[in-house]
Amino acid sequence: MANHKSAEKRARQTITKRALNRTKRSKSRTLVKKFKTAIEAKDKKVALELLPQVQSQLGKMVKTGVIKKQTAARKTSRLANQLKTL
Repeated sequence: MANHKSAEKRARQTITKRALNRTKRSKSRTLVKKFKTAIEAKDKKVALELLPQVQSQLGKMVKTGVIKKQTAARKTSRLANQLKTL
C-alpha cells in the first residue's frame, strides 16, 4: 500500500488509465475481428467500410500511448494487404 500522498494519487491514476487502455484495446480487437470475419466471408464492401475505422482506432491508441507507432503501422499494413488480396 502507498505510504505517501503522491503515491496514493499515482495508484488512483494507474487504475483509471488501466481501465481506459483496456477499453481502447478491446474496441480495437473487436474491430479487427469484424474486419477479419468480413475478409473470410469474402465481403469486400463491409471490409472496405471497416478498414478506415480500424485505422482510426489504432491511430487513437498510438496518440494516447497504448501501443507504439510501428505496431499500429504494421497491423494496418497487414490488414490492408489482406483486403487487397481479396
